[in-house]
Amino acid sequence: MSNQQQSLLIERIVGNTAVISMNNPPANTWTAESLQELKHKVLALNENKDVYALVITGEGQKFFSAGADLKLFADGDKQNAAEMARYFGEAFETLSAFRGVSIAAINGYAMGGGLEVALACDLRICEEQAQLALPEATVGLLPCAGGTQNLTALVGEGWAKRMILCGERITAAKAEQIGLVEEVVEQGNAFNAAMGLAEKVANQSPSSVKACKTLVQAGRSMPRSQALPLERELFVELFDTEDQAEGVNAFLNKRKANWKNG
Repeated sequence: MSNQQQSLLIERIVGNTAVISMNNPPANTWTAESLQELKHKVLALNENKDVYALVITGEGQKFFSAGADLKLFADGDKQNAAEMARYFGEAFETLSAFRGVSIAAINGYAMGGGLEVALACDLRICEEQAQLALPEATVGLLPCAGGTQNLTALVGEGWAKRMILCGERITAAKAEQIGLVEEVVEQGNAFNAAMGLAEKVANQSPSSVKACKTLVQAGRSMPRSQALPLERELFVELFDTEDQAEGVNAFLNKRKANWKNG
């Protein structure tokens, strides 16, 4: 792998938060290499019990990510399309299943697969100048990395159809209004806001966060009649963890909890 390929994603650890920056100028587009790299980085972070949160952002000031480079699909090679779709799916589904809390710091244009990686995160903080879109149908394609499902889960069918079927590009303010992002901040502030939110995660029990995230996301595919019993089941299972006793006793003794489990 070349030095350029090795630097497509920049990873660092700040306290209990991992930071992954997309670094493929000028538009931080995804490649087969960077998608596989993202998958492996998230899997490795799942094993690092000192990491409670993950912040994803884009290098530079204009783009969060413009998604896939369309030159990859210019020759109409169906096998290549199948491979790229698999890489996108595996990477973003692995991200969605991250053990901790993932936060997208959207610091610029988030288009196509660039928006889909943000949709795969748990939370999204967006700078005021950013614009968001899933424009794949405009070029004869479709969002194949969870976009049709994750966007609909967040904003409902109506706005998902406006963005996907009509190719509507939306502003940060509109994204916040429809529930696509949780917060809009001034230009240049998304990363710091995301890191501030990530710091709050460290106050939560990692084992509780993992269980709660499982339950919240279960609503996308599981009937309420199944999710409610599962909620009670996972509550009881927390009593098998060190975190449960630590959390309760730390509260009763008015001290900060020292989490053990991830």
